[in-house]
Amino acid sequence: MTQHHHSVGESRLERGRRALAEIDGEAGEKVLASLADIAPDFASYVLEFPFGDIYSRPGLDLRAREIATIAALTAMGNAAPQLKVHIEAGLNVGLTHDEITEIIMQMAVYAGFPAALNGLFAAKEVFARRPAPRR
Repeated sequence: MTQHHHSVGESRLERGRRALAEIDGEAGEKVLASLADIAPDFASYVLEFPFGDIYSRPGLDLRAREIATIAALTAMGNAAPQLKVHIEAGLNVGLTHDEITEIIMQMAVYAGFPAALNGLFAAKEVFARRPAPRR
């Protein structure tokens, strides 16, 4: 997948919208839409900082960024909704079911079995909606 580069004259918000669409797709749009009636400004912050600033940096490709994000959210152990969004994002940027499963399993070493189990159950739910492509 592509790395994001800053287009001349593109605002953080515009860059963030573009990155969110490419990375999180529909799952990300649903998260932002759900904020509209409680904290619309927070939706803008999500677009501007994580997506407009961090995800758009050239130092890592999107695949590597999603590996790191899936690992971090799994290790946190209390972020299942966000983990599901980023498992979807991982699939969007080219990770396979097997790679995502391995990332989550490895977190048992660093975050314990309960966090890894919760992560695997989150992945199972996402994989049921997004079956592996046939080879």
